[in-house]
Amino acid sequence: MVVGSRVPLLRLAATLLGFVLMALMMSAAPARADLRVCNQSSDQVSIALGYRADKGWQSEGWWVTPAGKCAVIYQGDLHSRFFYLYVADDIGGGVWDGSNFMCTRDEGFTIFGVEDCLARGYERTGFFEVDTQNKTDWTLQLTDPVQTDTTTAGNDNGDAAPLEGDTANGNGTDDGTDSGTDGGTDTGGDDAGTD
Repeated sequence: MVVGSRVPLLRLAATLLGFVLMALMMSAAPARADLRVCNQSSDQVSIALGYRADKGWQSEGWWVTPAGKCAVIYQGDLHSRFFYLYVADDIGGGVWDGSNFMCTRDEGFTIFGVEDCLARGYERTGFFEVDTQNKTDWTLQLTDPVQTDTTTAGNDNGDAAPLEGDTANGNGTDDGTDSGTDGGTDTGGDDAGTD
């Protein structure tokens, strides 16, 4: 009888050990909240990121992402609603850009501030805005631009930023301009409306 009573005890011990190991594995992997860009375009791309940091505006680059792969370009909880991206097609030569200007350069970079880019030896580059809707985790699906040629069926998902030179595709992206009460346009400066 002693041998028979050991088998249920061994099963119980193995089951408890399994639960303990599973709990340890689940607690060891912290939940990741990041900003990711998944390259669903047909070519490899290089990505630059701009955002408001604790000490002011900051731009960083480059994350090289092959077609069909994703890159984490900001690690951790997203503490800002808006991030800004500039993406260059490394093979086809096009870009996904916008009217929010920040500093970049050809080599890897981290640049603080968005003013006087050229005077400081950097390039002045237009970034497009990404609204994360105040979520702590966000994934952007980067796709080829929508074809406007009526002879070819295009991907009309509305999520792609237009390539340089394309007309606006009506995807709701804010270009940063504001027509004030004076009828002029404000591109981010202090417009008192006295024109």
